Amino acid sequence: MAPVFLKSENARMATVAATASALTILSITGYNYLQKKRRREQLKREVRDALAATPPEPELNIRQFGIGQPAFDNFHSGMTSRNFDESIIREMLARNYAFLGEEAMGKVRGGRVVVVGCGGVGSWAAVMLLRSGVSHIRLIDFDMVTLSSLNRHAVATLADVGVPKVTACKQFFERVAPWVEVDARVELWKLEAGGKDLLEWGGSQVDWVIGPTTKLLYSLRWVLEQSVIPREYKLGYLLTFHPFMITPVDFSLSDISNTFEDPLARSVRRRLRLEGVESGIPVVYSTEKPGDVKLLPLPQDEFEKGNVNELGAFDDFRVRILPVLGPLPALFGLHIATYVVCDIAGKPIPNPLAVKNRGKLYEKLGRDLLNRENRLTGGNVSKLPISEQDVAYIFEDLHRGRSTIPPHPVLARPQLSRWNVQEPLTTYNCVVLSQQEAQVLQDNGGVGDEIVKKGIWPAETSLVVRRRQQEATRVSQWEL
Repeated sequence: MAPVFLKSENARMATVAATASALTILSITGYNYLQKKRRREQLKREVRDALAATPPEPELNIRQFGIGQPAFDNFHSGMTSRNFDESIIREMLARNYAFLGEEAMGKVRGGRVVVVGCGGVGSWAAVMLLRSGVSHIRLIDFDMVTLSSLNRHAVATLADVGVPKVTACKQFFERVAPWVEVDARVELWKLEAGGKDLLEWGGSQVDWVIGPTTKLLYSLRWVLEQSVIPREYKLGYLLTFHPFMITPVDFSLSDISNTFEDPLARSVRRRLRLEGVESGIPVVYSTEKPGDVKLLPLPQDEFEKGNVNELGAFDDFRVRILPVLGPLPALFGLHIATYVVCDIAGKPIPNPLAVKNRGKLYEKLGRDLLNRENRLTGGNVSKLPISEQDVAYIFEDLHRGRSTIPPHPVLARPQLSRWNVQEPLTTYNCVVLSQQEAQVLQDNGGVGDEIVKKGIWPAETSLVVRRRQQEATRVSQWEL
């Protein structure tokens, strides 16, 4: 006997519909499967045909660590601006043309720049000069790429370990812009070794020389004074300072005469004055004060072996390792490239100044402090023992432009004063106060710690002053 549900006409129709739907789904699925299979077979045939028609890969140079790299001998042979379509070059530099204009980019493309040192700073400056359109770049560096170079170098790879830095840069540059003339010199810049010859290029002088060392600057000044380069010719040279920084926002680009925030720049300024140079040299530097990062100490066993100076590559090169946070040298290099490109283009960055342009405020703070010292000593002070640059450092950097007394408000009429009148006026015995706070200090004996003990000022005030005194002491030691 048939099941009860089949006796119903509706049940029979539902069964037929379900069966038809299942058959339809199976048919569609099978058709799609066959179509995909046929397409896969067709793609496989096309890939095999394409591989058969592809020329063999270029020869590989197997270097250390088992990494292969295409041979660069003859890799870009004959690839110069003469056989590169100008439209290709213009398309690559389209954004630069839009920003600077036709005439300015003509100057940039004709520019000649020498980069002395192709490490963490120089490599980034050079690669951005290349990408910005400078068509003549000379790279000078005697050093090789090491594993430790890879945390900061712009173009070096693991395959470049053991290769001269200038060679690694040139090979990369040829991949990016093979029409650019790149003169790679595996040399050490030394004036007595023909360093002045590197300032000429094809009968013309270079436009800019970029270098991280003061030795380069002294050599250039000597060259200019000896009239090797005509005095009327404008030769630019740009230096960098302060490798120990960790804050990526404390950058500034200004004339070397305005770099009072940087202790290393200050020591360079002193030496330049002996050469008769006080200004006119742009520098990229950091306003960050030296922290706890120092040159790494040498292992004791190196001292036991003998004269540690023999560990340096040259007699006047440092021996200890310099700690570097990878991204920061790149920021220096990018600042340099931007400044140089704008200058060559005839659109220099106008009047690069110190990070704080408040000269009148510093003068007023100095005058008020001199008057305060005269009232304290009975009018016997004609000149402060600290300079206007020290005043700017105390106010801007040491005390952050705020009152030393918590909660450290921004002051409308700030005053400088000794923290302890029983000690001489120095950068570490000088605080920033409001007029009312300065009067409180004067009325209560002039010793800040005693006022804190009386409860007039918050208890943490003495701790704040002590930390800043320690900071100022560290800076003064750097300046010696």
